[in-house]
Amino acid sequence: MSPGALPGFRDFYPTELAERSYIFRGWRDVARRYGFVEYDGPPLEPLDLYTKKSGAEIVDQLYNFRDKGDREIALRPEMTPTLARMVAARANSMRKPVRWFSIPQLFRYERQQRGRLREHFQLNMDIIGEADVSADAELLAAAIDVMSVFELSSEDVVARVSDRRLLNALLRGIGITEPQMAAAYAALDKLDRDPREVLEHRLAAAGVGASVSAQLFELAGATADEAAFTHIVDAAGATAEWDDLRRYLDHTESLGVREWVKLDLSIVRGLAYYTGIVFELFDAKGELRAICGGGRYDTLLESLGGVSLPALGFGMGDVVLGELLKSRGRMPVAEAMVDVWVAYGDAGSVEDAMRVAARLRARGRSVEYALGNQKLARQLKAAHTARARETVVIATPELSAGEAMVRKLDEKGERKVQLEAWLEET
Repeated sequence: MSPGALPGFRDFYPTELAERSYIFRGWRDVARRYGFVEYDGPPLEPLDLYTKKSGAEIVDQLYNFRDKGDREIALRPEMTPTLARMVAARANSMRKPVRWFSIPQLFRYERQQRGRLREHFQLNMDIIGEADVSADAELLAAAIDVMSVFELSSEDVVARVSDRRLLNALLRGIGITEPQMAAAYAALDKLDRDPREVLEHRLAAAGVGASVSAQLFELAGATADEAAFTHIVDAAGATAEWDDLRRYLDHTESLGVREWVKLDLSIVRGLAYYTGIVFELFDAKGELRAICGGGRYDTLLESLGGVSLPALGFGMGDVVLGELLKSRGRMPVAEAMVDVWVAYGDAGSVEDAMRVAARLRARGRSVEYALGNQKLARQLKAAHTARARETVVIATPELSAGEAMVRKLDEKGERKVQLEAWLEET
């Protein structure tokens, strides 16, 4: 038997599961406050649901196989295709806009690296049926609010945003042709990771001249000077796209998250289906991969599910977020797991502890006691190890009938109580 989990997979011991549950609670809290409702889908889907969206090359990144019904299927690597399929099936009966969220476990057969495993859990939040940029601002505010829930601030995390419609117009304005767009996007996406001369070589291979390449790199940093950038926008005939993006930024001000937001045209998102505003959340120190990414994908639902509806969404994985919380000291230490530990002395037995435990459990308290007869000292040691919030000791020679001693985890000393009255109050 293998001593550990498969490469890229995790065992969740109680401590790790408590950390995962903490993240899930924060995710669900924000989703609820923004009016999103939870959904889920099957972990297995037809393989062509993913190849239709991302091409046949994605198969190398999937856990896929032929099942006993001779169907080509895959473990889900992402949730959006499932969402598209489900929405398409009931689109006519749904109240618009649809606000859905899910926390699926996703699987990809990829090379492991920091912040990326072969499985992870991911918060997906999507808005379907609203084309206005107010929906884009709402979605970004929700992603940022997740950071706030975990006591992170704009000094810890930055939201880098762009708009592919604006970027397309600007690229055309400097002479990038439609066949060269993919190479231009790839160069922008790699600005922080690859040397400039490497990117220039790739652009040249795509037919982009040196002067246009230089303008492309200048464009990536042009937003730092709004007056100069406005001039570039006007020259490219992209005023309408810039006005939409500025209105979006105004909305983030109204939603109270503008200080987190940085306009950054190098954020293009690697997935080809994005059609409008896109964003990624990064730790401000630049130590980790993107915490979260998403944007508008207005044509995807039609291509996958046959329903033409504007849509936008984001995904936020638990792996990078967990690393960030730990590095900033925001991952709480596992709390006490048991409300009450019932211990008994020489004048009692395990049956006495059982009766008290049954009373407390009926009132909704979590209770533990020693299974099997044990000495009191051993029981008290077990209660301490379990970090029980309260320990109640019954049936010792020092106690009269109906009395008990109670000690709290966070207090020194103990107090004598009438057991029946204490049970009614606890």
